[in-house]
Order: sequence, then structure tokens, then C-alpha cells
Amino acid sequence: MASFALPTPARNAALVAATSAIAAAAIVLLLVGSWIAAAGFFAAAVIVVGALIAWRLVNPVAKDTLRPVDWDLTRTVAEAGTDALAITDRAGRLVCANDAYEALFEGFPTPPDLPLDEAGNAALADAGRVAWRDGSAQVDRLNARNLCLSAQIARAGDDADMLVWRFVTAQEHDLAETLAALLTGPTGDRLGGSGIMAALLSPDGRIHTANRVLRARACGDEYDSIEGRDFARFLITDSRGLVRFEREGLEGTPLRVLQIPFLDGDDAPVLIALLDEEENAPALGASASAHVRSLVSMMPFGMALVDRDGRFLQMNDSFLRAAGVNSVAPPLYPGDLVVREDKAAVADAIRKFANGATHSADMAVRLKDHPDEPVALTIAGARGLGDAAVLLSLKNNSEESRLKREVAQATKMQAVGQLAGGVAHDFNNILTAIIGHCDLMLMRHSPGDSDYDDIQQVRTNSNRAASLTRQLLAFSRQQTLRPQILQLPDVVSEVSNLLKRLMGENVRLDMTHGRNLGPVRADPGQLEQVVVNLAVNARDAIVSANARGGGVLTITTRAVPASEVREMASDILPVADYTALIVQDTGTGIPPDVLPKIFEPFFTTKEFGKGTGLGLSTVYGIVKQSGGYIFADSKPGQGATFSMYLPVHSAPAATRPLAVKPTPKPVDLWGTGTILLVEDEDMVRAVAERALTRQGYTVLTAENGENALDVLERHGRPDLLISDVVMPHMDGPTMVRHARDKFPDLPILFMSGYAEEQLRKSIDLDNVAFLPKPFSVQELAEAARDVLAARRD
Repeated sequence: MASFALPTPARNAALVAATSAIAAAAIVLLLVGSWIAAAGFFAAAVIVVGALIAWRLVNPVAKDTLRPVDWDLTRTVAEAGTDALAITDRAGRLVCANDAYEALFEGFPTPPDLPLDEAGNAALADAGRVAWRDGSAQVDRLNARNLCLSAQIARAGDDADMLVWRFVTAQEHDLAETLAALLTGPTGDRLGGSGIMAALLSPDGRIHTANRVLRARACGDEYDSIEGRDFARFLITDSRGLVRFEREGLEGTPLRVLQIPFLDGDDAPVLIALLDEEENAPALGASASAHVRSLVSMMPFGMALVDRDGRFLQMNDSFLRAAGVNSVAPPLYPGDLVVREDKAAVADAIRKFANGATHSADMAVRLKDHPDEPVALTIAGARGLGDAAVLLSLKNNSEESRLKREVAQATKMQAVGQLAGGVAHDFNNILTAIIGHCDLMLMRHSPGDSDYDDIQQVRTNSNRAASLTRQLLAFSRQQTLRPQILQLPDVVSEVSNLLKRLMGENVRLDMTHGRNLGPVRADPGQLEQVVVNLAVNARDAIVSANARGGGVLTITTRAVPASEVREMASDILPVADYTALIVQDTGTGIPPDVLPKIFEPFFTTKEFGKGTGLGLSTVYGIVKQSGGYIFADSKPGQGATFSMYLPVHSAPAATRPLAVKPTPKPVDLWGTGTILLVEDEDMVRAVAERALTRQGYTVLTAENGENALDVLERHGRPDLLISDVVMPHMDGPTMVRHARDKFPDLPILFMSGYAEEQLRKSIDLDNVAFLPKPFSVQELAEAARDVLAARRD
């Protein structure tokens, strides 16, 4: 997203309104797939957001309470579509434009002075003036680089001093409109200069549009009135069957009439080409075949001609791009484009249409260079096209397929993340019971007893399982983070000694830090885990590449300015300033079929029993939860490179407070008073009740929120209420709100297998403590004692 400075705060507000409206319309378009609904939502969003901004300007708020515009989100939504967007101010200056605009117009020209034809620029300028006057305008059938565009212009801003320009490229279902626009523009004139008269007819034979030379030949000076008239009435046929223009009479030049089937369906328009039969007619070539090939080469969609023997005669540029063909060494047969399993089907279809089959057929084929992405191949029989017997059409859907892959991958990762969070929650309940019972048994044994070591081993393995659940929560982005403003080189330095020990003697560790690195906001402990996980994976790859374990691991930190990100032209990484951490190894590399799966949980290439498959998925979760991006790049045999980008934190780094030596906690955990324990899991409730009872508390229990309120009604106010957060029927926070209606100063201790950060919205209560699961008997006793002690103080 390219953006430029605005002259006044009011114009900034207009930019916010316009961009928000565009974002809303883009979301509606993606969800509904309707341009009309998106346009309506765009207009409504402009009005609503503009009204809100106007109210905010009339009712100013303190500067530090205003939330800044989330430009990353706005850009991500705007870049999700293919529409080109630009914003100009009252002075006609370009103040904002997205990457699609830059790609479409090869830079950032200011509307309406765009690389269009003279008529297009004039129409666009007129539409801009209408938009300033009426608030909105639209102009269709603009020609830019052989593309048909429509421009939608809207006035926006609190001072109505901005114009939002939206350029929409015709899609596949708009091919008829695209072709109509081309025929009436310079492309149609070039066809006419080659001796090709072309018209687009409706299914009932009426003329939708035609190029200039056909209009002049068919109508003379009245060619402006050709639309809507019956095409057949412009032609006559003599006794020998030769076709001529009616206005030229029987002495006129005979014509060859060609019908080109570029769309299917009974209601699809028909493209008709007329060629002069005389050899001295103006043409690029000396025969009808040359006319046809010239026409095919100018088509804006992928077309190819095949002869009766099934060999290619011609492929236009769009077909070459869609099929991924090397123009230097093109294939001989259409079957050479597809995988082995599809060769026979393609050959049979071409043979059938070459032998006289009518109509056309669509086939889903897999190209040899992209076997995982089926594409649509349209095959039709050709008549009157010289040596050509079959016409092929191939849609270039590489961009659409890429977007589908990214959406499918993001959806899969989100679903797996939700599943991982749920599994971690249930697993934490089980571990709480196991660790608690181990603690209770250890209280009855002393070191040296026959069972003591076994119980201790069970407890140790339970804690290992607890760390596994923390990795699951990290992947699902549900862990509790403690973000700080820090410098990446400081994080790497903190773990450098550990990394040297982990690498061993034969793996050399090189670290390089760039200059002028911006601060980032993240959890330093989690970032250290990211560095260690990436380094350990790199070490294993280096050891696999060399039996002696020799190799180099390079860790680099550097600044990545927004200008460099813009040059990357990434569809995932928003344009902003980043600080990058790059981990590169000299290992075996990652195979292409494995590379897309490496961040998935439980996916590992290590031997059975070695590794959980959560290392890189944990890295992915931590980076994404910290607002960053991570990419993997590798070529087999040349090592792998992991690049992590964290956005630069714009606020100044706060000075680190002096470390205060914590007050030592008393060893005695004995307590008195009544505790109401609310937990829906029987095993957790049982171990917590026993643990608190052993510490001297009187414990009342309830299995859900409704029962807890009944207990409060019967027994009155307890000294402390300990409750799970997520429970069936009535959750913990809802139950606590009802309890505090009667006992406003009731101390609360929440416990949950989910992370506190994830539950923060539901726990919108004052003076509550939180205890994450799994916890030990001692941790539960300490938490209860601390809450009660704080209340007494």
C-alpha cells in the first residue's frame, strides 16, 4: 500500500472513511461474490464511517484515547482482491494507492491522467468532475494494456475533499464485455488494418458491437446506429453462395464469414469475423489463414489452433502463459501439455472435434508442470479457419489457484489451532488430577521409600506432558504472553551460550547483527524459544547432511524498511518497517513436497520416537501471536533459511525498572476459613478438595455454576470462591457476577486449562486472581493463601 502525506487532519479522517468503506466492500465481495452487493455496501459504509468521523470531530476526545488506524489490517483486506484502488485530494494529488494499482498502471500515475487512450482519459476526467459534483460516478469500458476496466469514483471525507478511485478488471464471465470494449477501441482498429472485420452478436443475431471497418463497410456514413440491428440484413448472397455486404451490391467484394466459439451456452454472444476473399484486400498475410492467425494472436484470452492431425498450428501469448509453455521450445501436440493420465482423454477429444463434432466441450486437465491444480480446457471444432480444425481455449487461473491454496492453508491452520486448544484444555484437566494425586501420595512417603521414586517419576513425566500442552497452546496462539519492548539482538545474546552448547563442537555458530534495528514488542521468553527451536532443527539438518556433523549455522538480525518490503511484492507481508531474524543452515535442505507442511502440528521428518512434530508449529504460533510473519525457503542440498519478520514498535521503549528483590514467601501454607470450590471435572474437584482440606480449610464443593449459587444460598458467604472458568450451563464469570450481587467483596480465584489471555474478555471482573492448569497441590495452596492474605491486608 503506497500512501502519501495529507495536508490537514480532516483529510486524514476522509482517508480513514474511504479506506474503511473499501475494506468493508472487499469483505462483502469475498463472502458474497456479488459486485452489486459490494458496491451497495461500499456506499453505505462510506456514509456510516463518514458520519462517525464527523461526530468524532464535533465531539473531540483526548488524544491519548484515540485508537490509531490499523493500516496493516486495512491493507490486508484491500490486497485480498484484485481491484486497483487510489485516493486523490481536492488539489488532484495522489495521496494513497495499493499494490494492484501500481501493477495495473506500472507505477503511480495520478487519475485521471492514466495510460489509457485519449477517449478513455477524457471519459475518466468527466466522471471525476461528476463525482465531485454528485458524490459518485462510474465509467465503463476503459482500455488499459489490452484490459477492459470499469472505474467507480466516490467522493469521501468529512470535508468532502477526497476522491476514491476503484478500477475493476473484467473477469472471465465478463469476456463478452471485454471483447466488446476491445473491438471499439485501438485493438479493433488494428484488426481492421489487418483486413479483419469483427462483430459481437447476441444469440438472436443482433449486433452488440463491431469494429470501425465493419461499421463503415456495412453502414457507410450511418455506422453509429449499427448496435441492435439484425446482422443478417447487412449481407446478401448471390447464386453461387458468395456473401457480400448489401450496400455494396453484387459487384462488391466477396466475404469469408468465420464464427469463433469463445463462450459456451445458448445465451452466449457470438464473435463473427469477416475477411475479404480477394488477394489484394488489405491484410497482414496473403491468405485467410494469415487473417485468422492475426485475429487469434490479438485475443485477450488463451487460444490455440490445432490441425486435423492433432498438431499445434498456433498458440497466442495468453495461451502460452496459462499453459506455462516455453515459447522457444513449444510442444508439438496438446497432449504434451498434460500429465500422462490425461493424455489419452485430450487426444480423443481433439480427434472427435477434428472429425466434425459440433458445439464444444470443457475438460478438467492437469498440466504437466502443475499436476496438483486442474485447469479448464475448452475444445471446439473449427470451420472455415484454413488448416485449423480444432480451437482450444485455456483459462489462466494460476492466481486464483494460488489464492485458493492460501485460503485453504489458513483455514486448515485455524481449524487445527482450535482443535489443539481444546485438546490442551482437556489434557490440562487430566494432568491436574495426576500431578495432584502424586503430590498427595508424596506427602505420605519420604525419600528412600520403595514407592517414592516411582511416584516422583510419574510426577516428572506429567510435568513433561504439561510442557507439551503449552506447545499446543503456543501453536493455537492461546498461550499467555508477557510482551515487552525489546531489541532482537538482546534476545539472541541471551541464548547464545545455550546455543553453543546445543550445536556441539562440529557445528559453527555465526551471529551477525545489523545496524539501526527498530524495537519490537514481544515476549522475550517466547522469542528465546523460537530461536532455540529453529537452531535445534538446523543442527539436526546439518548433522543429517554430514555424518561428522560439520557445518555452519548463521543467525542474522537486520532492519527491513517498508521500501524493501514493497519491492518484495509479497501477498502475505504487509508493507511496513520490520526487524528480521534470519536463521540459515548448511544442511540437507527441505524437499519441495515437505516445505508446505513444516509448520503443521505433529508433522515431522525425524525417525519414529524422535521429536513430537511441535517444534516448528510452536514457532509459527508464537510468531503469529506476536504480530509477525515467518517464511521458510529451501532448495534440496543447499540448506534451509527461516526468515522471521516482527513489526517495528513505533512507541519509544520504556526504561526498564530497577529489579526489586521479591519478598520471600512463608513456608507455612496452613490456612483457616471456608472455601467454595466450583469445578465441573470430577477428578480435578476431588484432588483440589483433598489438597485444600489437608491445609486446614473447610471446603464446600459444587459441580457447576447453578449448584454453586444454591450452596451460597444455603451456607452464606465463604471466605474464598475458587472456580473453573469454562463450565457447562453457567460459566464461572457469570456465576461470580451473581455471587457478587449478594457478596460484593467476595475474593475470587479462577482456574482454567485455557490461557488467561484467551479468557481475558470473559473475565471482565475486578479483584480476581488466576491459576493456570495444570497446578500442583502446593501451587493451589499458595494461590489460596495469597488471595486470602491480600484480602486481609
